[in-house]
Order: sequence, then structure tokens, then C-alpha cells
Amino acid sequence: MWTYHPDLFETPVPRYTSYPTAADFGPLTEGELEQSISQASGDISLYLHIPFCQKICHYCGCNTAASGRRQRVDSYLQALHTQIETEAGLLPADAGVRRVAFGGGSPNAITPGDFIELVDAIHHHFRLHDTEWSIELDPRTMSSDWGEAIAAAGITRASMGVQTFAPHCQTAIGREQGDGLICRTIDWLRAANVTSLNFDLMHGLPQQSAEDLADTLEYTRILGADRIALFGYAHVPQIIPRQKVIDATALPGERERFAMAEQGFAYLTGHGYEAVGFDHFALPGDPMAKAARSGTLRRNFQGFTDDPSPVLLGLGASAISVFPELIAQNEKNSGRFRMLSSQGKLCASEGIVRSAADQAIGQVIERLLCQGKAEMTAGMIARVRARLAPFIERGLAELTNATTLHITPSGLPYSRVIAALFDPYRETTTRRFSSAI
Repeated sequence: MWTYHPDLFETPVPRYTSYPTAADFGPLTEGELEQSISQASGDISLYLHIPFCQKICHYCGCNTAASGRRQRVDSYLQALHTQIETEAGLLPADAGVRRVAFGGGSPNAITPGDFIELVDAIHHHFRLHDTEWSIELDPRTMSSDWGEAIAAAGITRASMGVQTFAPHCQTAIGREQGDGLICRTIDWLRAANVTSLNFDLMHGLPQQSAEDLADTLEYTRILGADRIALFGYAHVPQIIPRQKVIDATALPGERERFAMAEQGFAYLTGHGYEAVGFDHFALPGDPMAKAARSGTLRRNFQGFTDDPSPVLLGLGASAISVFPELIAQNEKNSGRFRMLSSQGKLCASEGIVRSAADQAIGQVIERLLCQGKAEMTAGMIARVRARLAPFIERGLAELTNATTLHITPSGLPYSRVIAALFDPYRETTTRRFSSAI
């Protein structure tokens, strides 16, 4: 189905959950975030970051820490409540919240009562309008009380960190969770009226074989996941120090990773799932699949999304806010975030002002990744024509009408590499990214 061209994967590229990417952020001028919030209008989305987990996995690149110290958690939540009140107060009257997402870390590392207090604060301070609620969960710390809290909050979309069902792979990445934990969590979520349930899975894990992946995919399908994200494990210990405990010699090679990605794509599309990009999948009735079919699929810091809002407010340490003209990231250090936010101050110190050119290139990259095609200017094509040629010559991309680029079915695994051709920031930065497959 796919042909492996190792020369095209030589340069690691971003995942492009934003453009420009976080690697290109720099200091922001004071007042820029406040101005953007005060000018937002229409439908907006919220993302609340809970930077805690009861257990820290070896592979994880999230901004998270152990939740064992209750005083630290309480202090963080108090600061988060203050930030909710501060930023809600800056929004104009015609801005209404249509999406709320809780991520981490693991939101269920806090207590169900703490969670409901955050939900109540959002209801109190923001204007909500037919709002859809979602949450990321760690099955290892789920409980019946959490199931009741999710039902009370009106959560309809949930994502579980599963990664793999192979016990030896779980041990290698520090995420041991029995099948019973997963099944019990599913029961609680379905009883709470969660209608869209995502499994986060990984290929390219240490000691993982094709048979391990096949078993995980089959079990995931049997358990009834509505969505599946099949990520390639990104081993970058120079960026994520906790990954140093993972034995790099046990990792599959690039060709094996490519084969696993192809294996996952073939299995899932052959068993009732529709492809969303090349590494996400959804059942036909799921909103994500509908968005992919209708051409309304988008990307933000949560990955592929059917959220049409151009404005995302990030609340919590390291959370990122996105506006058409600005991307701003909150303080990554939890202590400094608590100090600033508890004083009612905005704490986004890094980000980037998006020029008109940035916005145009961002649209091209997003459409290539979400729709597999994009119309662009003749100047954009001319700038990348020489680097694009190998992809066209090998049938991975097609150029029609001189300015419309299509990624072919065989070119799907090269989508991020092709998109990166249009990113001028990659010509000037030396920061290392993960493998494109």
C-alpha cells in the first residue's frame, strides 16, 4: 500500500498542531494577550491544563508532575480559578464558549470534587452556548466517583491513554495497566453518557512487535472505541529527560515504524474506521469522521478536531491560547504560574504574533494535513518546487492547475514532511523534532 523512502524521512519535522510551531515562540510584548482576548468575539473554545498525574510514564512529553503533594495541587487549582475569572472578565459580551476541554497530565489526578468546582467556575464566569465538554483520562486513576462527576459535568467526549495492551511494552514505558482497568473505565464512561470515546495508541514502542500491535488494534476495536489516535512514539531524550530510562536499543527501527503505521492504517480502515489524516481514525458516525468527510476538519494543540472556532483560550500552566493574529503560551513553570495567576495577572510570556504570511502558510499546512490538498499562491509553489519534486516524481503528491497540491493515498505517511516544505521557519531553526512516521 505504501512505499518506504528513507531519504524522505531524514529530517525530523513538527507535528503542526499550530503554525508557527511552539519551537518558533519568543518573548511576547506585555499587553498582547490581553488585547487579543478583549477583541475575541463569537464562538470560542477553552482548554484547561491539569499538570498532574498520580504516576509519571517514562515516555510522556507532557508538562506534568506527580500529584502526591496536596498543598501544591490546591495552590495550583486556586490559581487556575483566579485565571478563569481574570480571562473571562476580559472577554466582550458577544463571546460565547462552545467547547471546553480538560487535558494534562491527567485531569483525573485531581479529585472529582475539585473537577466539579472547575466546571462550576466555568459556568459562573463564562457565557456558555450549546457547549460540548471533553476530557483526557488515565484509566489507572479512574473511579466510580469520577464516572459520576463526568456525568454531572455533561462530558460527552473522552480520551483514554491506552498506548498498548502488550504487558512487556507497558513495563518498558512505565505504564502498566491491566485490561480490567480499561474495561471498567469504559463501563463508567458509557454509563456517564460519553458518546465519543477515543483510545490513544502508540506504535514504535520499545520491544513492540507487529503481533503486539495487531493484538492491541483488535482489542481496541472489540472494546468499541469511537476514535483511535495511533501515534508513532517520539523518542527525544535530549528534550524529554524522563525518556532516558527507556532502552533505545529496544526501539523498532525507522523501517519497522513505517511498517507498523501502514499495518495500523490497513487494519483500521479495513474494519469499519475512516481515516482522519494518516494516524487518526473514527467510526463513520463520529463527529470527527463527519468533519473529515465534509472538509471541515481542523488542527489545534489537541490534534485533529471538528472545532471550527478560530479562538482557543488556554488556561493553566503551559496552556496555549490561539487567535488568528497571536499564539501565546502561559508560564510553563507551575510555581511561577501560580504566583502570577493568583495575583490576577496574565502569565503568557512566550508566543508569536502571526503575520498575514504566517496565517496564509498556516492555512496551507492545515489543509494539507486535514484535507490532503491545498490551493496556494504561485509564489509558494515556486519557493518549494525543487524540494517538492521528489514527492511528485514518486507519486506521493500531485500538482494540478499549477497551484493546487494534492497528497496522494500513497503519500499519506509523508504528509507532515510535505507540509514542512512550506514552513520557512524550518530553514532557520536547528531544533530537533520527532520522526515524521
